[in-house]
Amino acid sequence: MSDQNIEQYLINDEPFYQAQDNEVALYEAAYNGRLPVMIKGPTGCGKSRFIEHMAWKLQKPLITVACNEDMTASDLVGRYLLDANGTRWLDGPLTIAARIGAICYLDEIVEARQDTTVVIHPLTDHRRNLPLDKKGELINAHPDFQLVISYNPGYQSLMKDLKQSTKQRFTALDFDYPSAATEAKIIAKEANIDTETASKLVKIAEAARNLKGHGLDEGISTRLMVYAAQLMNEGVGQADACRMALVRPITDDADIRGTLNHAVDAVFG
Repeated sequence: MSDQNIEQYLINDEPFYQAQDNEVALYEAAYNGRLPVMIKGPTGCGKSRFIEHMAWKLQKPLITVACNEDMTASDLVGRYLLDANGTRWLDGPLTIAARIGAICYLDEIVEARQDTTVVIHPLTDHRRNLPLDKKGELINAHPDFQLVISYNPGYQSLMKDLKQSTKQRFTALDFDYPSAATEAKIIAKEANIDTETASKLVKIAEAARNLKGHGLDEGISTRLMVYAAQLMNEGVGQADACRMALVRPITDDADIRGTLNHAVDAVFG
């Protein structure tokens, strides 16, 4: 694998990340030991941004895979393709990461089928290898390789959860939405708006998060508040920006929308 191929996976500009606790030091310790890491937390709370920030900080290539229920083991490790010259092997993202020593981030791994996630097991213990059965090759992971997965515990169910045999191969970090002050700081930085407006957005989000389990599956994410602030920067009225970014995406229930619209009017009215 050429240096040029590695370069395309490096993050050159620092992704903004506001630490909430000692997660940066804990992750660095896990990486130094090349321990696999599981990031658990609600939608849009900064899990992916954290991994991007750490890859930048450690100056390591990052390969991200957005998992879904249709993803097969071949999508992760690779497959043979037909072309004009016959067949050729194409590495999947997990295989590329193991070869070049990248951090491989499997985002929302609980969305993938359990028979697919089994292929990561040999990379998460003392073996640190990846069998390519179809190719008849055994890849010993590069010394810099690390596997990171994330998922949202709020969506756990009997049909969508990780097996214990998978969970117990990882160290874990719990993520949640930041404190109100920290979240306002993040929004102000990300969207380039004043802190007062950012704090008002957080108040609306808190109202929605209080409805989780009482009509809402998930509260308003930090990401959606950044979207609302960006709409305001484009000249959209504050209430309209909130309805477009904070209310309509998360629910179609008329009563819940009414409650959230009332919160918007109370804050920005």
